[in-house]
Amino acid sequence: WSFREIVGAEAPVRRVARFKGGRTLASIAEISVADFVVHENFGIGRYRGLQRMSFRRGAESEFLYLEYKGGDKLYVPISDFRLVQKYVGAEGKRPPLNSLDRASWERTKEKVRQEVAELAKELLKPAALREAVRRPADARMLEGQSAEHLMKEFENSFPYDETPDQEEAIRKVLADLESDKLMDHVVCGDVGYGKTEIAMRAAFRAALDGKQVAVLVPTTILAEQHFKNFSSRFAAFPVKIGMLSRFQSKPEQKAVLDNLRQGAVDILIGTHRLIQKDVHFKDLGLVIIDEEHRFGVKQKEQLKKMKTNADVLALSATPIPRTLSLSMGGIRNISIVESPPQGRLPIETKVGLFDEKLVKEAVERELARGGQIFYVHNRIQSIETRKKFLEKLFPKIRVGIAHGRMSAETLESAMWNFLHGKWDILLSTTIIESGLDIPNVNTLIVEDTEDFGLAQLYQLRGRVGRQRTKAYCLLFFSDWAKLSEDARKRLTAIQEFSTLGSGMKLALRDMEIRGTGNLLGPQQHGWIAAVGLDLYCQLLSEEAAKVRELAGPGGELTAQEEPQPEIELETSALLPESYVEQPGERVALYKRMLYARTHEDLEKIRLEMADRFGALPEAAENLLQVMGLSLDARWAGVSQIHQTARGMILGWPATGRAPLLDLPRFAKDHPHLIEILPARGEVSPSRGGPPAPSSRDQETLRILFMEDITEPFAQAQKFLKLSSSYARIIPHAKK
Repeated sequence: WSFREIVGAEAPVRRVARFKGGRTLASIAEISVADFVVHENFGIGRYRGLQRMSFRRGAESEFLYLEYKGGDKLYVPISDFRLVQKYVGAEGKRPPLNSLDRASWERTKEKVRQEVAELAKELLKPAALREAVRRPADARMLEGQSAEHLMKEFENSFPYDETPDQEEAIRKVLADLESDKLMDHVVCGDVGYGKTEIAMRAAFRAALDGKQVAVLVPTTILAEQHFKNFSSRFAAFPVKIGMLSRFQSKPEQKAVLDNLRQGAVDILIGTHRLIQKDVHFKDLGLVIIDEEHRFGVKQKEQLKKMKTNADVLALSATPIPRTLSLSMGGIRNISIVESPPQGRLPIETKVGLFDEKLVKEAVERELARGGQIFYVHNRIQSIETRKKFLEKLFPKIRVGIAHGRMSAETLESAMWNFLHGKWDILLSTTIIESGLDIPNVNTLIVEDTEDFGLAQLYQLRGRVGRQRTKAYCLLFFSDWAKLSEDARKRLTAIQEFSTLGSGMKLALRDMEIRGTGNLLGPQQHGWIAAVGLDLYCQLLSEEAAKVRELAGPGGELTAQEEPQPEIELETSALLPESYVEQPGERVALYKRMLYARTHEDLEKIRLEMADRFGALPEAAENLLQVMGLSLDARWAGVSQIHQTARGMILGWPATGRAPLLDLPRFAKDHPHLIEILPARGEVSPSRGGPPAPSSRDQETLRILFMEDITEPFAQAQKFLKLSSSYARIIPHAKK
């Protein structure tokens, strides 16, 4: 018997959604021709497109063609695509191109590394306090099968199929919760993409462990909506939900606080009221923050105290630059939910000067299909005047008002009237920004958009288009000539990013416009402009790992973090233009293959390509085999596999953690098979003409397997296996 059957709850009807899986976030920005890019080893250049070239005996591959100072050219092979990212710095400023001599670039990188090292130490002080806290493994209220059974029941009661991204985010968050370390996780996904369900799974897990949960939201209306949603979702389970808001009377609030102190409330939902001095949890285990960017500096300082000994889960559609930087830098874990819900359509967005005719057309179109309208006028003192204007413009249309200075009862009544169709237009302030979900509202009109932040505009737009109906958004400003440069950029960005899943891109554009800040305070970092955001975050992550000693014994990396091996076989390995026409799509697929961690990941990509583009041509199959060979080579510690006229060369780093061959025994056992070649150091980049192998900074031990090569992939695998059987691991000395 299941718990739901015992309590008599109705079994959920699971709705099967059909959708495409969310794309892996291999890079934090897309690259287009003429964009500035950053190569980790050579610095800032300009992307000039993909170049298909022959490099040996007619074998072909594709290369990123980058242009550097003085017109120098660098051709980057597929195996090194991971070293190239789009330059994200100060928008509107052209960074200087670096020279391929690398000297100035190395100096810049070293200065940034020193700066970041100091930053990482300061940044990780609060993290170190959290790091010292360990939760006992036996702290669960319900042991073993009871807890797991209830968790399974709760998962099955979700009436939709989880999207792939949502499923992965849930897995990661629950894994963090089950760790003995405190969690600090950010879930980033567009409005309506299922972030709340992820939070509910985490809250249920914490409640099963006997811990209390605080759910902080930015507005009273959102607190009310979350309370109803949580209460409905948890109705069949032994979890007590409470709420603190100004909708409640003082006696009601006191009763909630008393129950909270005694442990009778498992999950408490509310606004910043939750972080006031009279709120005391008996055993707080998890803090969930919805739309973190909406909380002020003082409120975040209070939050820090609350978060010292608790797990933290932040939800955001457009994370603030500081949150995004911390996540990209590896200080906080991040999950991206990009898979759109079934039937979701992009919102048609128009930005321009206020136009009465456009307003009339938009309202009449929405009413003609039986819908309702949000009209945002963010000035309470003139909102009544605006209501008269709308009533004059639409004599037969019912207009209601909602704003934050209304009494709790009046505001609740206003929302109820609009929700139940008694009004056609809700004239409101930005109080509707977060959380309101009214499926019948699919037209949004916003005035004076120059006064809004980019994340705020995105949140407002997310109030419409949450179902399968085509939605429209009109964003009006007063005078383009009087707009600040930042305001113009925000309005351009909100119109540009109207496709599904644009929240992350908007957050990045917001970072370009506002700067990331010092992650600790208000000052800006010129170093981000010097090396680009991607590399800055990478350096920050590396320094943070050193400070926290997370890199493992002696600082060694896992096999997934090893550099991509150089593989040059005399066979064409690429995605032909005739197969995947768009260059951007080819770059994205190359990157996904490079980020694959298992042969199963590569097989998924192969099946997806076959489904989207048809049967794979030989060159594409060869490419997947090269990527599979690369995975095996990385685990074996092999850095190079080159086919030559005499046979096959395998190379190993002469220093580092890679396995080294027991050469004397190997040579004795195979006297006619191998030849030890001289060590090879760094190779100069190609400046025009045929591409050179990618650069490697360290010397390499190389062995030539002297044999006629007829089947390069099979023979490379054979030599890899043979050499691995003679390998002996050289342990790293612990620092």
